[in-house]
Amino acid sequence: MPHGGPHKLSQRQIVCSIVPEDEMSPSWGEFLFAQVSGGEITAAVEKVYAGGDQFPTVLCAPYEIGDITVTAHMDDKEEQSTEPGLGGSGVAVKLAILREKVGRAYYTLNVYLTDCDITITGTDRIYVNALLVGITEPEGDASSGAPATFSLTFACQGVTSDLASH
Repeated sequence: MPHGGPHKLSQRQIVCSIVPEDEMSPSWGEFLFAQVSGGEITAAVEKVYAGGDQFPTVLCAPYEIGDITVTAHMDDKEEQSTEPGLGGSGVAVKLAILREKVGRAYYTLNVYLTDCDITITGTDRIYVNALLVGITEPEGDASSGAPATFSLTFACQGVTSDLASH
């Protein structure tokens, strides 16, 4: 067992980065989203009951991947990365640009596994050509000290993994 600890992962050990597929969409550099959810894989199979059979025959069907939502805490620090272009812009600037690109901006989503020190140990899932389909804006509440979060939702076409080749 690494570091003498368990092999199980906590949710905090799964993070996500997004990389634009074109130069017109903002780059997020090395920014890691704190939460990633969705991506369930399902197939709408058909069950055929032949006359007199107690159990159905299940017909194969293509699978679909549910939308992926990545969430992070609102942080408008001006220098988020050293990446050129919009990589160094704060989150507010990136969200302002993305508002007009919903339904048109494609990204690659990389979902990483990390060790107990939050050092990336592998790429669990890679969603290429994921289309930005929604933005959840950070909410404000003058009587709250809770951190503000924002979310980006992507429709996915397929998924691969670096782990499958090992």
